[in-house]
Amino acid sequence: MPDITTQSRDMATSGHPLDPLAPDEIRRAAAAVRTAHDLGPGMMFETITLREPDKKVVEEFQPGAPVPREAFVCAFDRTNGKVYEAKVDLVADTIVDWHHVPGVRPRILLDDITLVGEVARADPRFQAALARRGITDIDNVQVDPWSAGNYGLPDEEGRRLSHTFCWYRTEKNDNGYAHPIEGLCAVIDLDRAEVLRVDDYGAAEVPMQNRNYASRYRKVFRDDVKPLEIVQSDGPSFTVEGNEVRWQKWRFRVGFNAREGLVLHAIGYEDNGKLRSVLHRAALSEMVVPYGHPGGGHFRKNAFDVGEYGIGVLANSLTLGCDCLGTIRYFDAWLADSKGDPYKIENAVCLHEEDFGILWKHTDLFTGEVDVRRARRLVVSSISTVGNYEYGLFWYFHQDGSIHFEIKATGILNTAGLKPGEPPDYGTIVSPGVYAHYHQHVFNMRLDMAIDGERNRVVEVDTVAVPEGPDNPYGNAFTIRETVLKTEKAAQRNVDFNAARFWKIASAGSRNALDQPTAYKLVPLSPVPMFSGQQSMVAKRAAFMTRQLWVTAYHPEELYAAGRYPNQSSGGDGLPAWTAADRPLVDTDIVVWHSFGLHHIPRPEDFPVQPVTTAGFALHPVGFFSENPALDVPPTKSSMSCC
Repeated sequence: MPDITTQSRDMATSGHPLDPLAPDEIRRAAAAVRTAHDLGPGMMFETITLREPDKKVVEEFQPGAPVPREAFVCAFDRTNGKVYEAKVDLVADTIVDWHHVPGVRPRILLDDITLVGEVARADPRFQAALARRGITDIDNVQVDPWSAGNYGLPDEEGRRLSHTFCWYRTEKNDNGYAHPIEGLCAVIDLDRAEVLRVDDYGAAEVPMQNRNYASRYRKVFRDDVKPLEIVQSDGPSFTVEGNEVRWQKWRFRVGFNAREGLVLHAIGYEDNGKLRSVLHRAALSEMVVPYGHPGGGHFRKNAFDVGEYGIGVLANSLTLGCDCLGTIRYFDAWLADSKGDPYKIENAVCLHEEDFGILWKHTDLFTGEVDVRRARRLVVSSISTVGNYEYGLFWYFHQDGSIHFEIKATGILNTAGLKPGEPPDYGTIVSPGVYAHYHQHVFNMRLDMAIDGERNRVVEVDTVAVPEGPDNPYGNAFTIRETVLKTEKAAQRNVDFNAARFWKIASAGSRNALDQPTAYKLVPLSPVPMFSGQQSMVAKRAAFMTRQLWVTAYHPEELYAAGRYPNQSSGGDGLPAWTAADRPLVDTDIVVWHSFGLHHIPRPEDFPVQPVTTAGFALHPVGFFSENPALDVPPTKSSMSCC
């Protein structure tokens, strides 16, 4: 029988300074803010989350010692749109700081997602536009809430908005994305719960072919899929204590919050009895999905799914045998709703091991002796549903000291209809009358590096051909050119295929047995060029996608590549604002920001539900060790004869 052992625990234990907020802490933070600064009946909580302590506090923490705990709170008043930030001391239950943040909009809340459809369907203008398309059964209209962006429209100024697109469902479980209602967009004022405007760009016939994918609609399945059993009769090789995970010399802490979702802290590797630091913190800082159609309301499709919605808020409760397979350890997540009450996402994070093929192998040509080791990797994952798309965040830890990150994108294509005579210049026909637009998914990962400590530098490594001549008489020579990225402006870099470019993060003071600086290299596996115009609003708001590499001097408040409040922002926040100071980066505490993604030219095979497609990057040790660190991995019992 397959091993289906599972365990689950709350991440909110409050036993360590980096533990996420416990339910009681969420309640107390909300109560403290309400008591001191009650905004009245329109008061909403956008965020109640851990305010992470200084690095020194984490470094010096001893188990059993008092734990400093602070909450960051963002609250706003729906009656006037004013946004406030608070810092709450959870030990003393006091407000340390409270201030108004002018000119920003909080993210779209879970409450808003339901509200948008109800408000749109009740509006007479929206109903009339549907009637012009022959649709009168209003309850069957699916209304998706998109962030509105910022296009300088006077009637939208000062409002917190959602811009909608619509589909038709023939019944409750029907795949509405097979039936786009083209050209109809309602602009919803979220705080006033009213339709600001109905934009009708012209109708197209609603495609009505059934394109359902769920098992309830399938009558025939493959009959040659045999069971694949994952058995760990002695249990997994990892151990979990609180939120700390230990596996194959790796050690790290699991965290989670409403905005970034899965966060990893204090990543280190045990080497000869010493725990060596690699990363202080790693999390998805932002993402943007720019679509390439210029008209019909589609020009507004460029959602910032982290900062405008929250990947953590939209996390799935993972299911054994479907999302995760084997001997599983789950972590539950506690978040705050808009009223400041805690709620739990069960099984928000999954931890398990996987076989990963060959780790290393060699056959001696002269003796025939074979040495081979099988690899396994530790997987830490979370999956979020953002409207039509699912995004899986997968961290992989390997026995050779490397770390890989992978986004797994699946779900359903965002579809549109074709107007009469319209050529499909900006997308692919994936079903009769159903048009899937060209688009990109651009992610930005914030990597707070700590290679053998906080004093690090970033080195750009290019491979260059040696000019033919006396030093290269046969034309075969090539070497590397290393450039230290000394300041923030100099460290805004892109990949170079012709130079096989990568970036090395090196320790300022630690060297290996070969007298080389200890380092890890960032390998850009999924770079994507930007096709939006340099002066487009999406390029201004998502400046992070213009470069695959940004490096900043560490600052505890600089967490999100597009700034803390990207919703309806006018641009320039985040990385471009911070790096304008051009701070020095050599042998100091630095943060690496890597932009990568998916360039999606849809295929018919991506519909009606999209097979997983992936994007990611790797962190490989470069001189962090003095030899292959996986030499001590034992041979498997079943292969002793060849190992």
